[in-house]
Amino acid sequence: MKTARLFLSLSAMSLLAVGCSTTGDDVNGYVENYSFCMTNGLDGEMTGVPEAGGDKFEEFADNPFVKTSMEPVSTFSVDADGASYAIVRRYKLSDHSIDPSSVRIEEFLNYFTFNYAAPKGDESVAINAEVGDCPWNAKHKLLRLGIKGKELTDGEMPRANFVFLVDVSGSMSSSDKLDLLKKGLTELLYQLNPDDRISLITYSGTVKKLLESTPVREADKIKNAISKLSASGSTAGGEALKMAYEEALANYDPKCNNRVILGTDGDFNVGVTSTDALVEMVESYARKGIYMTCLGFGFGNLNDAMMEKVSNSGNGTYHYIDCEDEMMKVFVHERSQFVSVANDAKCQVSFNPDVVSEYRLIGYENRVMNKEDFEDDKKDAGEIGAGQTITALYEVVLNEDTHDSGQAFATFDFRYKKSLDGASIPLQVKLTTDQIFNKNGRSDEFYFAAGVAAYGMILRQSPYKGDATIDLAKSLVKQGLSFDPHGYRAELLQMINKKE
Repeated sequence: MKTARLFLSLSAMSLLAVGCSTTGDDVNGYVENYSFCMTNGLDGEMTGVPEAGGDKFEEFADNPFVKTSMEPVSTFSVDADGASYAIVRRYKLSDHSIDPSSVRIEEFLNYFTFNYAAPKGDESVAINAEVGDCPWNAKHKLLRLGIKGKELTDGEMPRANFVFLVDVSGSMSSSDKLDLLKKGLTELLYQLNPDDRISLITYSGTVKKLLESTPVREADKIKNAISKLSASGSTAGGEALKMAYEEALANYDPKCNNRVILGTDGDFNVGVTSTDALVEMVESYARKGIYMTCLGFGFGNLNDAMMEKVSNSGNGTYHYIDCEDEMMKVFVHERSQFVSVANDAKCQVSFNPDVVSEYRLIGYENRVMNKEDFEDDKKDAGEIGAGQTITALYEVVLNEDTHDSGQAFATFDFRYKKSLDGASIPLQVKLTTDQIFNKNGRSDEFYFAAGVAAYGMILRQSPYKGDATIDLAKSLVKQGLSFDPHGYRAELLQMINKKE
């Protein structure tokens, strides 16, 4: 039985009081309520809207078209992050211009849960694929790949050994940063089991272990420690990160979900500060079985580039928390995704040169791998959480003489490990030209994914956006609203509808 499991938690009540929740029928409701949160603060105080010019993003170029005759095989690591979408949403709804480098289309796609079939039997992952007409280029086709991680019941969730590493430097001193993080930690506490354990380490000018590993059954002790969090000073993040990992190792249990959860705006300015040094550190602990989750807060000095790289290297995910709705998404609705059910997950698509002239992977620019990496179990790749879905898209150019002949079109191969030190497990889906020319229509998930990608390409000012327009993106997204358990897809439509 859960300890202190509340059907209407403190944060949920705050949500209702502030008015951040949305309804699917109200096109403008989310925008208006979001603006209220950003300008009035989480507890009613005036906060104003900060400038976003100091945020740091890694610049990158869109994946180009590749000639199949030269390179018929495409390989990439999965990416389960959703931070980019939430960051862009805040920019958009706060009337800031959007930096094209902040738009990572794979994170737009993977912010949303797709209605994919669950794994069967002992498998931890199920895969699927479909192909149809490309909405923004009538001469091209669009291939959608779908991946779903096994869902876990409360009774199947492994015990948690969480170390919360909290940035309490001066830059975190605002209601959309530390105050929001504190509410998130408290909300997560209500969702955990009595035997789960929590540690709390803080860092600013100095590093402090505020709470040693404590079972959740001692909830009052943990909440008291959380309540003491306050921001001041500079940011000695590197030293704190090492302490957090060592704390996780001291309480390590191979049967547990051993994880460091970092909450910060990414402004490390004391001690180990280079991204390369931080990446090297998290990689060394990832090999010891400690996962990493990065939670980004605020904007104006958000170091997105650092947090994305650190989370990718630390067998983890990166989320951006911009309001209480997002806090509830990460800490409550999708809490099971903190548990990895598929490790070092890789995708490989082999196109038939007799059918496909060219192809382009949409997004995943920093997750592309070499062909030989696919079967190399020593090569690190991405993790998939319990119940999590991953989506990828390829824009495909067919040879002029391709027709409905039942020829091989493409093979989708997938590998994952059930444990970090285990052997990879292969899965495969084959597609033929029959599926390209099938006149029965495509799934709602196909159209929704296409709409998300079209919108992302418009925001990125992508040279490959073709005939993509805002109206096209809206039309495609609308076709995917039939599956929307928490209203996140409707919120996307509201964001697209927002006038500049």
